[in-house]
Amino acid sequence: MKMSRKRALMSAAASILPVPFTNTATDIMVLRDIIPKIAQKFGLAKEQIDGYDRQLSIIIYEVAREVGSKIIGRYLTKDLIIHLLQNMGIKRLTVKQVSRYMPLIGQVVSAGVSYGGMMLVIRHHINECHKVARMVTDRTNHQEKRLQGKR
Repeated sequence: MKMSRKRALMSAAASILPVPFTNTATDIMVLRDIIPKIAQKFGLAKEQIDGYDRQLSIIIYEVAREVGSKIIGRYLTKDLIIHLLQNMGIKRLTVKQVSRYMPLIGQVVSAGVSYGGMMLVIRHHINECHKVARMVTDRTNHQEKRLQGKR
């Protein structure tokens, strides 16, 4: 969460600048940086999953699909991040664009909306990672108990 607040502040700061597309470029950069770091903390980065034994990797990919995550265990592309931003923050984008044309107050509103939107996207990813990690742990524990019962 500490990482996410810092990154959301970067997004908010970029939205204050009156340079076109600076905020969108910053959002893409922030998400490309933080999403893999969050996944790595949960052991769900693509490189980590590929290093696990085959059965565990399959379980992780199945659970991620069930949870509906489009980014766990995948390499992040610019298009994937833009899709994520559009799904999670289309209203935020509209408010930011309109508020930029109001002096000072508009910039404050834009920064607040940007911060809140970025926190929403990041927290959503944290929650997905937590849910996947918990479900994988439950399934592997269940399989281990089943195997011990057969012995």
